[in-house]
Amino acid sequence: MTRLYIFADDSMQGRETGTEGNRRGLRYIERELKRLRLTPMGDNGTYLQEVPLVRRGWNSDFIANVEGSAVPLSPWTDIAPLPIRGATPRDINGAVVIYGGTVEEATKALTAEQLSGKIVVLKSPGALRVPRLPSGSPLTGAAGIALDIGGPVPAQFAAFFRTPGVALPSGQQGPVPMAPTTMVLSPAALKAIFGAESSALTPGQVGKTLTTNLAFSETPAPAYNVVAMIPGSDPALRGQFVAIGAHNDHVGFNGNPVDHDSLRTFNRVAWTMAGAYAGLPPLNAQQRASIRVDVDSLRRISPARKDSISNGADDDGSGSMAVLEIAENISLSRVKPKRSTLFVWHTGEEKGLLGAAWISNHLPVSVDSIVAQINIDMIGRGDSVDVKGGGPTYVGVVGARRLSTMLGNSVDSLATSYRTPIALDHHLDADGHPENIYCRSDHYHYARVGIPVAFFFTGLHGDYHQVTDEPQYIDYPHYSLLTNFIRDLIVTVGNGLRPVVDKPKLDPNGQCRQ
Repeated sequence: MTRLYIFADDSMQGRETGTEGNRRGLRYIERELKRLRLTPMGDNGTYLQEVPLVRRGWNSDFIANVEGSAVPLSPWTDIAPLPIRGATPRDINGAVVIYGGTVEEATKALTAEQLSGKIVVLKSPGALRVPRLPSGSPLTGAAGIALDIGGPVPAQFAAFFRTPGVALPSGQQGPVPMAPTTMVLSPAALKAIFGAESSALTPGQVGKTLTTNLAFSETPAPAYNVVAMIPGSDPALRGQFVAIGAHNDHVGFNGNPVDHDSLRTFNRVAWTMAGAYAGLPPLNAQQRASIRVDVDSLRRISPARKDSISNGADDDGSGSMAVLEIAENISLSRVKPKRSTLFVWHTGEEKGLLGAAWISNHLPVSVDSIVAQINIDMIGRGDSVDVKGGGPTYVGVVGARRLSTMLGNSVDSLATSYRTPIALDHHLDADGHPENIYCRSDHYHYARVGIPVAFFFTGLHGDYHQVTDEPQYIDYPHYSLLTNFIRDLIVTVGNGLRPVVDKPKLDPNGQCRQ
């Protein structure tokens, strides 16, 4: 609790990748590792591994024209490219525009061959919400994805559109080097392209060609993984490693403070209405409008508190501090695990798993020496309000059997060995699950290079990526229980037989598909 209140304090400013707030959080972890005398495994004998990120932004003075139109599209009004996150965006100059409709409609109506080199227009599921594409969707091969938000491009999002995104340098992104350029098109732009209002268009309808000089530039913006090690106790096995990790970054802060208590009340009601279950669609406008917060009653409990900082107590302060607690516990143990333990606090998870992508290609030990990687992202919540089926011993597990049956067996048998068993939830690990969790956290980049993984988390909740994800809302007995369980798993794998990889390995340069 003490550690989490420090790490998720307002002074950390939401720990956004590469910011001073994030570095402040890393310095706290560094100080603790030095105090515990863990072996540094970063660059040049330090605990820090530099990840050479860049800020990649669009040229603000670009032009765009529709084939045969005498009137150009107005940049940032009729056409607004979204910030670049992760992979390099594809060139859209000279691309034909195709209407797709919803993601489901587009997936049924269009093939990868039809979309190659094209811009597909998709209906936004909400005000400027980029739809999540299913694993293996043909839409991922399009040159561009244009969002139809059903109205003009909102002026209040202008700063967001122009803000450079954080990414690995071009050519160093790892398994998915390029992705569709994502943009918003106004109703006027869509009418110029298709000659009709978007409401009259059908999936597969082909429009005109878009010509633009849209381009991006990169400026250095380095960030850091924190890496440390505890040597194993068995001379014959200490050259092998059990890796454990969490992500040290979050989403920062914004310049528009909101009323903390009324927002949290609204979000908890909205989450309950949605079913408290990852994968369900968000509430529609009518459902959201039906929620009324009695602000006067809140004010009788406490005064108004304006808040603009996304503290990330659960995401992933809970994982980061659990890893630190486990590091302290093992370091102070009289008998260490036979295998060495490698601890990594990854940067840039919120920007597209960037720190994990980098370290998986620049490991401080050989990839073959890592017998398993255990990843933790959000284990501080998980009651029945947060998660359907949640409770005091609940935790979701993903990926434990995808490469190694032995690792999966170790997780399951350990969970049932306690007087009160750990309630493992495997449902989000199902092939084709719409949340695609297996591909969305740092463990994926270890699995990508052939290392068996197990990912633990207690699910999404109403405070996810909100200013209301704060330490006072963490379920500390539950959090402690799970941290001890994961510590026991590290020791079990560290002392037992090496998990055999008996399942097909991933294509290290392919696209992740759950």
